[in-house]
Amino acid sequence: MTLVLTGHTGWVSSVAFSPDGRMLASGSDDDIVRLWDPATGQVLRILEGHRGPVASVAFSPDGRMLISGSTDRTVRQWDPVTGEELRVLRGHTSGVISVALSTDGQMLASGSADRAVRLWDPATGRALRILEGHMDMVSSVAFSPDSRMLASGSWDTTVRLWDPATGQPLHVLKGHQGMVLSVAFSPDGRMLASGSDDHTARLWDPTTGQVLHILEGHTDWVNSVAFSLDGQMLASGSWDHTVRLWDLATGEELRVPLEHTSGVLSVAFSPDGRMLASGSADKTVRLWAIRE
Repeated sequence: MTLVLTGHTGWVSSVAFSPDGRMLASGSDDDIVRLWDPATGQVLRILEGHRGPVASVAFSPDGRMLISGSTDRTVRQWDPVTGEELRVLRGHTSGVISVALSTDGQMLASGSADRAVRLWDPATGRALRILEGHMDMVSSVAFSPDSRMLASGSWDTTVRLWDPATGQPLHVLKGHQGMVLSVAFSPDGRMLASGSDDHTARLWDPTTGQVLHILEGHTDWVNSVAFSLDGQMLASGSWDHTVRLWDLATGEELRVPLEHTSGVLSVAFSPDGRMLASGSADKTVRLWAIRE
């Protein structure tokens, strides 16, 4: 079963499920965030306020807040129930490409084309610290499940791991032969995934920096990676128009790729693991039934 959600007039750069799975957010090049009912595909509300393409969306752990990052250089906080804009965070000197919230809800991270990662207090909007070290655009940020580690992927081909409490660098992961476009931690924190324009996804041990698996099969940029919440699968979305599913125990591809009519920019699993959402340059969000 595939449900196709239409309405965006630009590329769908980011998708995210609410923690209870009752809401799906999508950010697009049309400067808009849309909130959907994933059970029916109906639009619940449209969030307007950004003045540039929305590159990233993320829900808070309690589901009471939605975060969006845009090329307008801002991070915005929204009430997903009412659609009210709660706060605008400014400080980046170039577009915001990725946003993430720590699992304890105490910290918000944003990665930007200005090569920096900024950390914020989501309760107050106060800037906490700036993490510098990347030599090119920061395309993706992700917190570990225990909130003690932050990963950032960059066009400089590296993944950097940081202690978000202190801002100190922990590891620099090297191995990709091209820009790193997406990073994600496994639910148990023992694995970090990265997607790159070298057409591969890699699985790393974040504590040692060692490569565990190199996932090969895509024929173009791997724009997005996401773990299922049971930790058994990884999804990867690519410019080759496909979403691929991988067995994390073996590194093998699980099934026939899921196909869009244009490049896939973002993937996200529903909390119950039964559904996968993908956003694409074909201006649609697709919902795929992964498990019965």
